[in-house]
Amino acid sequence: MMPKASVGRSSDERATGRSGEDLMRYLCLIYEEEKNWATMSEAEGNAIMGEYFAFTEGVKKSGHYVGGEALQPTSTASSVRVRQGKTSTTDGPFAETKEQLGGYYLIEARDLNDAIQVAARIPGARTGTVEVRPIQDFSQA
Repeated sequence: MMPKASVGRSSDERATGRSGEDLMRYLCLIYEEEKNWATMSEAEGNAIMGEYFAFTEGVKKSGHYVGGEALQPTSTASSVRVRQGKTSTTDGPFAETKEQLGGYYLIEARDLNDAIQVAARIPGARTGTVEVRPIQDFSQA
């Protein structure tokens, strides 16, 4: 069971400056096919990035935004494993998959349904997948 975290400002406080309900943090992991970015025109890429900038501005104004970043392509990644005390690294991601992790948003939401409503507005949800996961709060243990 995930403990409910009292993090940041509640939706009441975002709207009115008053304290209200407890919020939980959720990580929205954005998975898309990297190859699509490589094959789209500059105009298409700029249009999608414009949508991301608009989404980010909107989620900040709504008070859900905690953080977020885009990731460089998987070709820049290194996977690290430690087995029997020995560290090994491999270029690229651990698994070959159709969709790759391209970025994330860390948000605050009342509950999973609220978080899903925010995630559904992320532009990558139309062409890829946005995984929504609650953040484990160990301070409540």
